[in-house]
Amino acid sequence: MKVFFAAAVALALSACATVPAPETAQDAFLARLNALCGQKFEGRVVTTDAADADFANNRLLMHVRDCSPTEVGIPFAVGEDRSRRWIVTRTGEGLRLKHDHRDPEGVIHGYHMYGGDTAGPGTASRQEFPVDQESIDQFIAGGADVSTTNVWAVEVHPGRMFAYELRRPSGRFLRVEFDLTRPVAE
Repeated sequence: MKVFFAAAVALALSACATVPAPETAQDAFLARLNALCGQKFEGRVVTTDAADADFANNRLLMHVRDCSPTEVGIPFAVGEDRSRRWIVTRTGEGLRLKHDHRDPEGVIHGYHMYGGDTAGPGTASRQEFPVDQESIDQFIAGGADVSTTNVWAVEVHPGRMFAYELRRPSGRFLRVEFDLTRPVAE
């Protein structure tokens, strides 16, 4: 009986030792992005700002790819324009969102690698990225001072919806939602 009891205690203790540490909201968020890897989804603009007419009048397609435990690349096509790519990266302090803009030959054009880092833990489904100083400097140098207060957000609701947002305190608001229930071939 003592041997059985000792074996049971040892088994219980070994099970406790292998329980993984709880993941952070940002780790869970990045895992949700990685779970979409290799899939493409159509989206639509759900806000009504006239500045977004080009987006609203074109097919919007995101392709989750270039996935690793610490980074996910998401090309975003607006009609035939495939120059955009969102990159979410794990940093030592949180998550970073950058916007990679290139022409069809891969040459950088316009504003490039702008974005920001999370300022708080966020949730497993939503992360916000206030504009970083490097991007502010780029916007000022390019005459886009209005963008120096940008806050981007990305949401992932598994089996339902992915969203990309841009907000400014001035009232600017763009939100694009992608239907995760219907992956597309192209």
